[in-house]
Amino acid sequence: MRQHLHRGAASTQHRRSDEALNASWEDLRAFLLCTRHQSFRNAADVLGLTGTTLMRKIDRLEEELGFRLFIRDQSGLSLSDEGRSLLFDVEQMERLSFNIFRRAAIATDAQGSVRVAVTEGPGNFWILPRLIDFQKTYRRIMVELSCAMEQADVSRLESDISIQFARPTNPDVIVSKLGRLHIYGFVSEAYQDAYGLPTSLADLKNHRIIKQHGVQLDETGYARILGLESLEGIVGISTNSSVAALYAVERGAGIGFLPTSAVALGAPLVPVDLGINYHMDLWLTYHKEFRNSERHKIVIDWLKQIFDPKAHACFRDEFIHPLDLVPLMAQARETAGFSSYVAPKPV
Repeated sequence: MRQHLHRGAASTQHRRSDEALNASWEDLRAFLLCTRHQSFRNAADVLGLTGTTLMRKIDRLEEELGFRLFIRDQSGLSLSDEGRSLLFDVEQMERLSFNIFRRAAIATDAQGSVRVAVTEGPGNFWILPRLIDFQKTYRRIMVELSCAMEQADVSRLESDISIQFARPTNPDVIVSKLGRLHIYGFVSEAYQDAYGLPTSLADLKNHRIIKQHGVQLDETGYARILGLESLEGIVGISTNSSVAALYAVERGAGIGFLPTSAVALGAPLVPVDLGINYHMDLWLTYHKEFRNSERHKIVIDWLKQIFDPKAHACFRDEFIHPLDLVPLMAQARETAGFSSYVAPKPV
């Protein structure tokens, strides 16, 4: 009888241990999301919890571990030294969990190619660095990434998925807003040292502008937004390439109008504060026939995740000054790994 009681107690203890383990992983995942979003409120939205519930999870985790994970102040959350040490181990746990999802994808026969069309800037500078990690998890899905200013028509199956500036109206396609791309003026430090910065819109005539043109861009937008009748004599270089425009700006060729995330991701540029900013919404669209395709659903969900404005401040609807984005985009900058976007200076 005593032996049976002992076995029963051991079984109960084992069940409690399993429950504690499950609760611990939930709390650790909550900790991971808080570090990424740097906000209890934003992390709670992702987890589908209230801010109060999430804070209780973190309080419980801190009590179990015996140390503080976050320094909490009015500017948001920042990791304590102990929290920073723990982060590495939790990220390793998350990476191991990706193996489970990868096997699940294989088990459901999620394999084959998915064609994604996107404009050159977001494609090269945002999607591609993250695509490298995606393919490590989903090795049987091949993403064909097409980066061009021409808009792909998914209703004609020119691409499976398109990320574009114009919202489609075709009823055969599914559309969702990914986020907003904010455009701002930038120069290189060398340009600033040599020519200074314009002090007003009228002062622009004394500077050179790098202009990008393309099918999805408003050709008349530069002069209209800058309040100028004409750009004649101001434009030094006009190109259809986002990479070329960034290269020219970094090399001191003039003032370029680039996404505000450029500085936050590591480009060595100086914002030009002229009191204006421009934005373009990013729309994800795909044909209805792909909504039941496992591999397309995986890619679509992944794209929505990496463009999530709650996680990545540069895609929020509200404008945030480029310099204010820098601390908000620390993790994105680390993921991209850029100290500069373009090739070394020519010798």
